Amino acid sequence: MIHPVIVKMNKITKHFPGVAANTDINIEVQAGEIHALLGENGAGKSTLMSILTGLYKPDSGEIFIKEKKVNFKSPKDAIFAGIGMVHQHFRLVRPLTVAENIILGSQSTSFWLNKKKINEKIKSLSEQYGLAVDPQAKVWQLSVGEQQRVEIIKILYRGSDILILDEPTAVLTPQESKDLFATLRRMADAGKSVIVITHKMQEVMDAADRVTVLRGGKSVATLEKAKTTREKLAHMMVGHDISFNKNRRFSVSGNTIIKLENIRALNDKGLPGLKDITLHINAGEILGVAGVAGNGQRELVEVITGLRPTTHGKILINDKDFTAASPEKFIEAGISHVPEDRLGMGLVPNLSTVDNIILKQYRRQEGWLINYKPLRTKAKEIIEQFDVRTTTIDAPVKLMSGGNLQKLLLAREISTDPRLIVAVYPVRGLDIGATEAVRSLLLKQKMAGTGILLISEDLDEILSLSDRILVLFEGKTMAEKLPENTTKESLGLLMTGTQSLQEGIA
Repeated sequence: MIHPVIVKMNKITKHFPGVAANTDINIEVQAGEIHALLGENGAGKSTLMSILTGLYKPDSGEIFIKEKKVNFKSPKDAIFAGIGMVHQHFRLVRPLTVAENIILGSQSTSFWLNKKKINEKIKSLSEQYGLAVDPQAKVWQLSVGEQQRVEIIKILYRGSDILILDEPTAVLTPQESKDLFATLRRMADAGKSVIVITHKMQEVMDAADRVTVLRGGKSVATLEKAKTTREKLAHMMVGHDISFNKNRRFSVSGNTIIKLENIRALNDKGLPGLKDITLHINAGEILGVAGVAGNGQRELVEVITGLRPTTHGKILINDKDFTAASPEKFIEAGISHVPEDRLGMGLVPNLSTVDNIILKQYRRQEGWLINYKPLRTKAKEIIEQFDVRTTTIDAPVKLMSGGNLQKLLLAREISTDPRLIVAVYPVRGLDIGATEAVRSLLLKQKMAGTGILLISEDLDEILSLSDRILVLFEGKTMAEKLPENTTKESLGLLMTGTQSLQEGIA
C-alpha cells in the first residue's frame, strides 16, 4: 500500500561558520509510518530537524508539508502546521511547573486557564503513554529523564500529527518502551507521521518502517527496514564495521573505595529520596544502577559526590568518614562526576574547551593569576588523547556535538586520575560511534583499577558493562544482581516495583 508523502525536504543546505551542517539533504516521510533517522553526532540530524521545526532557516532547499510548500519563519509556524519535536537538549522553563511548560505555545489554550481541566488532560496523557509526571512539580525539581517525559507529553498535548522524537526511550524500562512504540504504531496506523532519532539499532529494527541514514551532513540512503540489517545500517552511519557483540567483563576488582551504610536523604521537594541505601564499590569494578528516572538515582549520585546532605547513615571513602564533607573534599578524595546534564551541570556552554578542562584544576595554580600557557598545552594533549573534535580550543563548547561534549567531559574527569568515576547516563542521546568510544573509555578506566558507578536505564548497557547491578525503586534497593544471573525482563519488573526484594536477591 502506497502512503502519501506528508513531509518532503529537497536539497536542504545549512552552513554555520566553518561548518557545513547539511548539504543537499533529501528526505521524504510518509503518512502512517515510523521513520527512523540515523547518523553519528555531527552528521546533521538535529540541524535538519531544527529546520523542519522552524528553529533554523535553510540556506537553500525546499520544504513541503502535505504537498504544500512552506517557509517557516518561527517554531510557532511549524507548530501550527502540526509539527512537534522533543529535542536532545530540552526547551523547558525551569522555574515553571510541568503543566505551565506543557501549555506554553499551545493553540488550544485560552486567555483564562482552566487549571483543573489542563491537569486532568496531562494526567490522562501520562497514564496513557506510561510517562509519569506530576503536573504541579517545578521543572527544576525534575531529573533529566523526567524532563524528557514532559517534552514528549507536550507535543502529544498539542495534538501534532507530525511527531519528531529524539531518543524517546532513553528513560524508559523495556516494558514502557514497548508500550510507547505500540502507541506510536497506533498513531502511525491512524495516519500520523512519526520521525524517531535513535542510536538504539534494535529499536530501529523492531519499530521503524523506513530508515534514512545521514553521514557528514549528507543523506546516504533511505531504506525499507525490512530490506536491510543493523550491520549494514551501522556501516553506512560510520563508514566502517561496528561489532554488536557485548563487551566482555574482565574482573580486576580490588579494595573497597566507597561504602554507604543505611543512607537516607531528602529530594528537592523535601520528601524521602533515599531510604536506607547500603552499597559498596570496589576498585576495578563497575556497579550498574538500574531504575526508572526519579526513583533515587539523582539523590544517590549527589550523596556520593558530596552535593547533597544525608539525614541518616554513613559515607566511608577509603575507610574514612566523609558523611558531612564538602564536594571539594570528595574531589580531593578522587571522586569524579560525569553528570546527566552535560551542558547544564557538567560543562559551561559559553566557555572555551581550555576553560572547561581547567575547572577542577585551577586551585592547584600558585598565586592569584592563572598561567594559561601550560594549561593550553595540557588541554591540547587531552583533546588529542581522547579524540575530542572541535574547531578550536578557544571556541565555546556549546558549538560541539553531543558525542564530543561527552568525550570532553569524560576527558576532564579521567585526566584527574580518579579513584571512582560516577557516570550518569553517559551515552544518553549518543549515536553508535560515540557510544562505542565512551564505553571504551569507561572500560579502560575499569581495567586501570578505577571504580565506576554507572547510572543507566539502558538495560543492554547495564548488562554488558556491569560487574554487579543494583536496582532502585522509590529510593529503595529492590535487588542486587549479577548480570549472568538475570534478564532485561526481570530487571524491568524490579524497576517498576512489581517484584519483591526477596525475589530479587541474586
